[in-house]
Amino acid sequence: MADQWMLHGMEYGNCSCNWGCPCQFGAPSTHGYCAAFVAGHIDEGNFNDIKLDGLDWALLLSWPGEIAEGNGTQQAIIAERADSEQREALRKILHGESTTPGATHFFVYNSTMSKVLDTLYEPIELSVDVDGRTANVKIGDLVESVGAPIISAFSGEPVRSRINLPEGFEYTVAEMGNGNTKARAGLELDFKDSYGQFNELHMNQDGVIR
Repeated sequence: MADQWMLHGMEYGNCSCNWGCPCQFGAPSTHGYCAAFVAGHIDEGNFNDIKLDGLDWALLLSWPGEIAEGNGTQQAIIAERADSEQREALRKILHGESTTPGATHFFVYNSTMSKVLDTLYEPIELSVDVDGRTANVKIGDLVESVGAPIISAFSGEPVRSRINLPEGFEYTVAEMGNGNTKARAGLELDFKDSYGQFNELHMNQDGVIR
């Protein structure tokens, strides 16, 4: 029988594009290339009979041009406290393995990679508030990332915007915000006041659960 898995939790992403991220609509990226940091917490999850509840994970991603053109580089980071079975289960999910082709963003990302760096196992401190559009991530000495609401240039107050993708392969609804990330792992990333995304992550090997 094929592997059966499920993740349900919260996800935060920060990429190099401007707020709103044209990639979400099939438009060219803001700068002609894409790089991203994505992290999540699993409230409830499993890979076959292996429980994944309470674990955190992250991905570092980079492409020299548009994502669809490929030639990307990827590195996964999994919570150090995961045991050996949990590590291998999450590694498979994050690399798009044991997944219906094209069904999840993990699969799509991996399909565009020419280089997949060794998975790291590090202490991950992560908090995500989807409704509040806030996130804080610290992964040892390798990654610091902060997500926050977008502030209106007119009123000086936080503004709320969403993207709704009824057939999306990552989420159905995501809150938009502002992100800042510095990463010094196998990939080096440095984003300042760029696209931030906050969403519920609920999917299995066949795609988003709606």
